[in-house]
Amino acid sequence: MSIAQNFVKHGKKILAIGRNYDAHIKELGNPPNAEPWFFLKPTTSYLRNGGTVLIPEGVQMHHEIELGVVIGKDGKDIKREDWEQYVAGYALGIDMTARNFQQLVKAKSLPWTSAKGFDTFCPISDFIPKENIKDPMNLVLWIKINGEERQRGNTAEMIYDIPELIRHCSSALGLIVHGDKISAGLERLEGEVLATWDGNAADRVGGYVFNQNAYVAGQARAL
Repeated sequence: MSIAQNFVKHGKKILAIGRNYDAHIKELGNPPNAEPWFFLKPTTSYLRNGGTVLIPEGVQMHHEIELGVVIGKDGKDIKREDWEQYVAGYALGIDMTARNFQQLVKAKSLPWTSAKGFDTFCPISDFIPKENIKDPMNLVLWIKINGEERQRGNTAEMIYDIPELIRHCSSALGLIVHGDKISAGLERLEGEVLATWDGNAADRVGGYVFNQNAYVAGQARAL
């Protein structure tokens, strides 16, 4: 198995693209981006197909379906027209967010890595070779919870397309490494299912507990 095919094990980082769909921007009341904007999720947040998303106590969980772009070779300052030679394949991903935690720490100008990066907060499908997807910029993405569809969209609706995301990320961050995943965030238009992620969610037992009252009151918890 190649490094790209086993990106969950070998990838160094997850570059998650934020605010790249007009509908999501309007839903959260955020201003549009002047350029592509990304944040990092730790690779320890990966959860393979069939796993269980663990929700920390006190967390209000939000989810967003994503197209993951798996990088096939190292690159820096990649030109837009060269993007395809750096792509090994794709994956279906779900970006999990502890939304109440994120909103509170953002309001205090604090980093919100934890809100995106808890263990199991990046459910991911198996690797899809790029040869299996003729047009990644025209794919239907959907997610169902308990059989009820909660989200549906098309990668054609992205504000910044995949070539631009690869160009920008490789210039801003300096280096995209073989096995890294860019979540641009599947099925063909005619309905053929390319990938699925099927799993469960459960309350996490033990570990971190989000205390909203402490943040609102500005209290510091003793270590």
